Amino acid sequence: MQLKLHNSLSGRKELFRPANPERVTMYVCGPTVYGPVHIGNGRPAVVFDVLCRLLRALHPKVTYACNITDVDDKINRQALAEGKPIKAFAERHAQAYNEDVAALGVLPPDEQPRATEHIAEILAMIETLIAKGFAYQAEGHVLFHVPADPAYGSLSKRSLEDMLDGARVEVAPYKKDPKDFVLWKPSGPELPGWDSPWGRGRPGWHIECSAMIRKHLGTSIDIHGGGADLAFPHHENESAQSRCASGEAQCVRYWLHNGMLTLGAEKMSKSLGNIQTIRDLLGRYDGETLRYALLCGQYRSPLAWTDDLLQQAQRSLDRLYQTLRPGDGRANGTASAYKKLAAKEFPEPVVRALLDDLNTPAALAALHGIVAQLNKAAAGTEAQRQRRRLLAGGWLLGLLNRPANDWFQKARRRSTHAVGSSFNPTDKTRQRSTHAVGSSFNPTDKSSIEPTQAAGDIDPARIEEQIARRNQARRERDFALADQIRRELAEQGVELEDSRAGTRWKQAPRPDAG
Repeated sequence: MQLKLHNSLSGRKELFRPANPERVTMYVCGPTVYGPVHIGNGRPAVVFDVLCRLLRALHPKVTYACNITDVDDKINRQALAEGKPIKAFAERHAQAYNEDVAALGVLPPDEQPRATEHIAEILAMIETLIAKGFAYQAEGHVLFHVPADPAYGSLSKRSLEDMLDGARVEVAPYKKDPKDFVLWKPSGPELPGWDSPWGRGRPGWHIECSAMIRKHLGTSIDIHGGGADLAFPHHENESAQSRCASGEAQCVRYWLHNGMLTLGAEKMSKSLGNIQTIRDLLGRYDGETLRYALLCGQYRSPLAWTDDLLQQAQRSLDRLYQTLRPGDGRANGTASAYKKLAAKEFPEPVVRALLDDLNTPAALAALHGIVAQLNKAAAGTEAQRQRRRLLAGGWLLGLLNRPANDWFQKARRRSTHAVGSSFNPTDKTRQRSTHAVGSSFNPTDKSSIEPTQAAGDIDPARIEEQIARRNQARRERDFALADQIRRELAEQGVELEDSRAGTRWKQAPRPDAG
């Protein structure tokens, strides 16, 4: 099995050939922590988490680093505006970011370097660039001289004339060329700063990642990922610094960029003020629902973030978990048991989809294909085999990590009202979380949107006991008692489904609802 990835450097899909198949290296640009992270920040976290899971199934060792930018002008401005100490302000938001992406099922990277912890490495790299003639000092600043690098622009495919457009660079009189960008800048007493050969100051944005990569992964790495909005100027500048400092022609073998989330016709961003924070969304949706929604689009394409997308993700997960719910009271399995499998041991349709440039929509479809096979299987060995395939495929995608009954008990407590709206517990039109599992949402059908009962009233353990009683009654041919138990459960908002794999249940409108 061979992995193919779309390399932004070449502009085409290529076979993935790491420099050392025994140890794959991957770096992904993490957040600049100056406020609550939005769901758009969650997309690269989830996308590259899936890629890392796949790589670990294909290679003996993967070293994955994802940084935290904790010194930046945006952080300084926001902390000062709020009257907060800058270091504590950045640390608080870094911790919040880690909590938010963990709720999306993102595993911790092997390394999470922070810029402020790598000042010595940054200073050393700047000194190397100066010594080699690629950087110069001017009025307390150190700048990279873009015209000194003949390969500059090769990643973003921009001409030198276009490079100032949209770049995060300052056009200042002390620059030799307007395109030159800052490696080191002076700091006043109110700002973070470190002693350097050029005076007290702080690093520029781009040099931070180059220095952290070099320390933790080496002068050349296999994969560098991040959002498409980072390709220029950040990744272009990173590439130039790293190449020129090391003397290596290729500092990254494969550049990967994920598409942006959109609300309406615009990308989701803090600067446009049209964000949905992960923290706010977690108040209304389960983190696994958010993850599933993020995987519904191919990672390189823009993804429209809508309420319909989230509702569909919720229904799709309901179908997956419903299939995993045992009908005889046995303990549920979870996907986490399958994390150490080799690629050939995971379900082939899921792996095949992911090998094709991380085609997560096709991988999700493959999971539902396994569900169809599981539902057709007779109880016994074949049903257990299909369950294992479903859970193993779920692991690769970061899904199905809890017992099925736990999913239905806890996830249903979140009210799936419209994205961006304020939740009002007295507004019954917003209380739409308990429609039938797997059913189509119809806003005109009150039976599908009004709660069947208060969240948490259903006790899964009690339901399993009733199902076991009913199964025993059927075995003893006491069909009157079996029918009575079915009616009692229906009155509680529980619908039974009998199949060759056993009896499963789901929440549904009670007969007297509506």
